[in-house]
Amino acid sequence: MNRFYSALALICIAVFGLAARAGVSAEAGTAGDAPDYSQARCWLRIPEITKDVDTFYIYSTVYVESSFEEGAPDYATLGNLEMILGAMGEYVTNASVYEDSTNLFMPFYRQAGMRYAGEISEKTGDLSTALSGRSYDDIRAALDYYFEHFNQGRPFIIAGHSQGASMVKYVLENYFTEHPEYYKRMVAAYVIGYSVTKDDLEAYPHLKFASGENDTGVIVSWNTEGPKNVEENARNVVVLPNAISINPLNWKLDETYAPASENLGSLMLNEKAFEYQITDVGADAKVVLSRGVIVTNTQYDQFAAPDFFGPQSFHEDDYTLFYNNLKENVAKRIAAYQRGAAEEPPVL
Repeated sequence: MNRFYSALALICIAVFGLAARAGVSAEAGTAGDAPDYSQARCWLRIPEITKDVDTFYIYSTVYVESSFEEGAPDYATLGNLEMILGAMGEYVTNASVYEDSTNLFMPFYRQAGMRYAGEISEKTGDLSTALSGRSYDDIRAALDYYFEHFNQGRPFIIAGHSQGASMVKYVLENYFTEHPEYYKRMVAAYVIGYSVTKDDLEAYPHLKFASGENDTGVIVSWNTEGPKNVEENARNVVVLPNAISINPLNWKLDETYAPASENLGSLMLNEKAFEYQITDVGADAKVVLSRGVIVTNTQYDQFAAPDFFGPQSFHEDDYTLFYNNLKENVAKRIAAYQRGAAEEPPVL
């Protein structure tokens, strides 16, 4: 976990600059239990509108260590400093991938803590019970405010990682069923670091999984593991039965191998320079259909908690290992969406 603490130290140095840009502080959302999304302090990112497309990003489980403290609540309060710093760090490592092409919105929300999420996953096999209460209430309220006050009819991407990705899936299955008028403007949903399954697609036939690099209105999803997880069929709380993953290097659903030479650059922490940099860590990728994951042979040190993700998971690097390929893919899907919109006949 040394790399985590190095990253956290970097985040602490940057926190005041990020907070100033985001319009929040370490006291964000402490007024009242539920967030009021008309208040800037309940958002990590409210951007200036400079692009034709938005991204609504939901961060992963960053309420971790303090969730294991005696008497800690199951869900983070909005003023929880660990959650605030972790969300800011995830903006740097993950959500920033969408910023070149879109206006990036990131709400704070009262997420399930690592302890509680683990308990629910162990009991039920997925996180739905943990998400269907307070966390979803907050995200639903944030989406309501976003669409009513910020979106102004623009096409959008919805994205997340880990718990945030599972929340995106929950939104796809529930919120967009209730709001098809919004769903028809969705460029893509990036459900990265949590499984989308064949069963999900059967249960919700309005959902479509990506079949290539530039189809739109689709779900893009993968979980990244090393060979040891596959060999041992290790328990990984974010990998569900009948999972589907698309290869983020060649955008194929089959087991066609993509060598590291197809990787356009990984975003990794340079501890000596104390900054994240685009570099080459030899991250190749191949879909393993039987498990529904991406396997990479990179020798970069993985540090995902083995009790939750197995002995060789690259869960924390689902975004960063394939950062530049994902950035390019976002731009390609937006271009394809815009071409399709331009070719639609006018409404008479």
